[in-house]
Amino acid sequence: MDNKYNNALEVLKNHGQEHLLRFYDELNDTEKDALLEQINGIDWSLLRLKKEESAAVHGSIEPLGAMTLSEIEKRYDEFECAGIKALKEGKIAAVLLAGGQGTRLGWEGPKGTYNIGQTHDLYIFECLINNMLDTVKACGRFFPLCIMTSDKNNDETIEFLKAHDYFGYDPSKVFFFKQDMAPSIDFNGKLYLEDKGRLSLSPNGNGGWFNSLENAGLLDMLKAEGVEWISIFAVDNVLQRINDPAFVGATLLSGTVCGAKVIRKNAPDERIGVLCLEDGSPSIVEYYETTEELRDAKDENGEPLYPFGVTLNYLYSIAELERVCEKPLKYHIVEKKIPYIDENGTYIKPDKPNGIKFERLAIDLIHMVSDCLPYEIVREREFAPIKNPTGIDSVESARELLKLNGVKL
Repeated sequence: MDNKYNNALEVLKNHGQEHLLRFYDELNDTEKDALLEQINGIDWSLLRLKKEESAAVHGSIEPLGAMTLSEIEKRYDEFECAGIKALKEGKIAAVLLAGGQGTRLGWEGPKGTYNIGQTHDLYIFECLINNMLDTVKACGRFFPLCIMTSDKNNDETIEFLKAHDYFGYDPSKVFFFKQDMAPSIDFNGKLYLEDKGRLSLSPNGNGGWFNSLENAGLLDMLKAEGVEWISIFAVDNVLQRINDPAFVGATLLSGTVCGAKVIRKNAPDERIGVLCLEDGSPSIVEYYETTEELRDAKDENGEPLYPFGVTLNYLYSIAELERVCEKPLKYHIVEKKIPYIDENGTYIKPDKPNGIKFERLAIDLIHMVSDCLPYEIVREREFAPIKNPTGIDSVESARELLKLNGVKL
């Protein structure tokens, strides 16, 4: 046995995880090296994380008013002009969070490769890029687009976009980086193997995007090109406008370090995070954390005190991101169904949660920044998330909203 193996074995013994080498002798040299490398990269502090430590604990919650549609309309030309200027000067970039799979849609590939067309092909990635091309047309310049993938979908995502010529986006302005991974464990704290020579690793949540971007060397590249602001957006909202000039301009002119697109909730109990103030700082209370008191709170005119929900479309100052991300975001414990191989080497695909994954959430980043401009958008024009095959926030509902906005399916 070589030193690398002996060192890994010693580490595993110290953490009660020797089972990870159960099939070591059955592996070839390449597989052995890969497994030992994975073991060497484990963040053992995660295994000491308690569920109560990862749970959200909120302080004093107060309303945070938004820049409303009527206010935006009055200053629209001013905002648009400022946004176009910043875009033309190359100060704005974008990060697409696309590390997930389309499993919930019955699709085995990356979620962005899902085809929502009816009479012709129309992919989620295609919808997003079409929307970005509107901004490119308005400012006459492509902005850097960094796409965060994961070990699960990186190669397939790159191949797909190359095969479709990036749907018209300038390939020299598209950059890929992988999301950091975290181990999966059972309820007894034992790490899972997903194969005899491979740990069960999962993307560590969308909250780690900035650290992953920095680790990939892309942050230095963006700064060298003069980029000062980065927008982030999730892959599943096919109507969202990315870096649209009015939003960019409003955020920059407001003097804040962050802008957040928000929509008016269509019901007090809508399953969407609420943007508010927590202990004087911007924060998001997720729908499953929202109390009845907060949901039903009214002002002196009988209007909801917390009417705005977030859409996961933010614009951040790089300087502020560097400041707040000196300390990594906390991890959250999430119970999941985790495929694994058992002690006999048999592949098991569970039908109910059998373990824990560790995830960082993008919403936690909002609470770390010094201030934020909530910017209201028209939900029918910019909010069509695809989370389910049918029903609310589904392929069906997104198709109807796309048609409403003149997109041919």
